[in-house]
Amino acid sequence: MGRRLRYLHQQATPHIIHRDIKSSNVLLDSDFKARIADFGFAKLIPDGATHVTTKVMGTRGYLAPEYAMLGKAKASCDVYSFGVLLLELASGRRPAKMLNSTVRRSIVDWALPLVCEKKFSEIADPRLNGNYVEEELKRVVLVALMCAQDLPEKRPTMLDVVELLKGESKDKFSHIENSDMFRSRLAADGTSVAEDSLDYISDENKFEHPLRKNASCFFGIVAIFKSRLQALF
Repeated sequence: MGRRLRYLHQQATPHIIHRDIKSSNVLLDSDFKARIADFGFAKLIPDGATHVTTKVMGTRGYLAPEYAMLGKAKASCDVYSFGVLLLELASGRRPAKMLNSTVRRSIVDWALPLVCEKKFSEIADPRLNGNYVEEELKRVVLVALMCAQDLPEKRPTMLDVVELLKGESKDKFSHIENSDMFRSRLAADGTSVAEDSLDYISDENKFEHPLRKNASCFFGIVAIFKSRLQALF
């Protein structure tokens, strides 16, 4: 799917922004290869333009912050959504969850503290039963979080994302691993930031992920994940 999004952003003429990248807009063909669906919100980017200003459309939980607030759609908005989708795929969790009547916690805010503590196994979808390659899971999660950064200028392009997911740029990935973004942090009371995320993990277990309602979709995702994530790039 990453290659297809790269095509829309950098090879199609004019360039295309999808604006609604999410799990339900990814279809699996008979070979379990991902296809991007539903171009109802897509926008064409004129030559020489960096973005288009438009009415905010899309799905909550996948929208890039700057797009949700300002309505400026650019390729980096799709990159953000793709990062959320990668985390959703790796963890089997929803892109966002209401902690109470006023507070919403995103999958990015849940995953980042765990990554800072190197607790990648706690991010992996428990339905995989440990049947995954640890280095590949790590790569997917780190790239996902780089995609889903708040500042659009810090997000990679889809060209970089595909390269990173395929493991073709070890130097770039090493730079990501050592980024300040993923360094362990302590909360004000001296406890690990990852400890606070554990309540969210246990709460999530009470809710069924939408993908679980479709067994064929679930097994297709597992097949993709276990076959070196071929559908993603």
